[in-house]
Amino acid sequence: MARVAAALAWALALLSAFPTAHARKGLWDDSGQSSRDKGRVEQTQQQKLARESASLKGSLEQDLHNMDKLLEKLGPLSGQGSAPSGLPPDPEGLRRQLQEELKEGVTRLLLTTIPFFREVIVSSFSCEHCGWNNTEVQSAGRIQDQGVRYTLTVRAAEDMNREVVKTDSATTRIPELDFEIPAFSQKGALTTVEGLISRAISGLEQDQPTRRANEEAVAERLDEFIVKLKELKQVASPFTLIIDDPSGNSFVENPHAPQKDDALVITHYNRTPQQEEMLGLQAEAPEEKPQEEDLRNEVLQFNTNCPECNAPAQTNMKLVQIPHFKEVIIMATNCEYCGHRTNEVKSGGAVEPLGTRITLHITDPSDMTRDLLKSETCSVEVPELEFELGMAIFGGKFTTLEGLLKDIRDLVTKNPFTLGDSSNPGQMDKLQEFSQKLDQIMEGKMKAHFIMNDPAGNSYLQNVYAPEDDPEMKVERYKRTFDQNEELGLNDMRTEGYETGVAPR
Repeated sequence: MARVAAALAWALALLSAFPTAHARKGLWDDSGQSSRDKGRVEQTQQQKLARESASLKGSLEQDLHNMDKLLEKLGPLSGQGSAPSGLPPDPEGLRRQLQEELKEGVTRLLLTTIPFFREVIVSSFSCEHCGWNNTEVQSAGRIQDQGVRYTLTVRAAEDMNREVVKTDSATTRIPELDFEIPAFSQKGALTTVEGLISRAISGLEQDQPTRRANEEAVAERLDEFIVKLKELKQVASPFTLIIDDPSGNSFVENPHAPQKDDALVITHYNRTPQQEEMLGLQAEAPEEKPQEEDLRNEVLQFNTNCPECNAPAQTNMKLVQIPHFKEVIIMATNCEYCGHRTNEVKSGGAVEPLGTRITLHITDPSDMTRDLLKSETCSVEVPELEFELGMAIFGGKFTTLEGLLKDIRDLVTKNPFTLGDSSNPGQMDKLQEFSQKLDQIMEGKMKAHFIMNDPAGNSYLQNVYAPEDDPEMKVERYKRTFDQNEELGLNDMRTEGYETGVAPR
């Protein structure tokens, strides 16, 4: 302590002599000026340096005072009471001694896959000395191309047990109570609807004793609000839970999967510039337009990362003309490290003026060989199985009817929550029955209707009788609803009159 004080006193003495020496140097530097200018410059520099030295003295004196307090607190760690001379002189030694004195906990990491969602990392910390524990969840993938909004109507106690993945960037709202948990105010969590409400109650109750002592009126209003939150857990009346995540990595469980959940509405949307900035995403600079080339006979390649192992990989892209339909873009990725392969299809044209609904009556096993293009905006229904596959589940696919049905079967039967000791026997029987009926349809033993509904009009099912009409297939064109246009982002799009800022009539 004496050595530290002596060093700081020497620094203060040095600073006291510094202004005069620096002023003298400034005086010699200005020797070419007139005597009147020299005096003015010398006086100005002396005043400025005097203010700087006084500021530095005050800062060092404050640092010395803070260091005395710190050493007094660290004194017991050295075993000599208030005399901290036993502490290591170097910062690295001090850090090692602090680690020896403090207790350590254990952090466990688990990479797991949530059915009908994606991979997440669950981290859990626990301390066996004080009993403190904490659990967080992070997405194992990248930020999605679109944000997602889950709107859940809680009507029964079973809805409180739905699994929820809430990331750091998600905003949680309960409109009935005008309650909102802003983004980045809580860590990510893997919990349930009830756990989400309990976590909010714990956060509000945390500082209530202090509020009751300082702001009694505020504490009473918070107590009334906490009672309302606790009443929600009893589900005395229905309420709405909204989870809005611009990163697209939050999730709310559908217990009726693979069937549609009437109580859960999932909306994908394009992020605003403010949300992009909040997530730390920067807008890409506009690139120069390349010269027009014929890409129909050329395979393009660009670098990307493998969606499974995140290793560097290459994606091949090809523009293909589908007979009696339109041009599409097929992209295929092959990872040399883990062997993962994936393909995706994008529409090569614009959104059609009308939506398309294609209904095929499956009567023969040869129907399984029909080529099929399912865009990202297309949903699939099989009424005989009471099955509906929402848009954006598989993304864009160019395959056969049999290939798509097999993908649906794998999605349903390879659900980890329906396997092992934790599976529900009733739900497992329903999934096995669903799989058996799907196999019968693919073998031609069971007739069924296959419906593709694409509001963007960019999906296709092969007509084996082309250019004649197919007696087993019905193609309908329909006008999109306002909600469908809103989901496609067409309501706010203007293609006429945008130069003058006046929308056309």
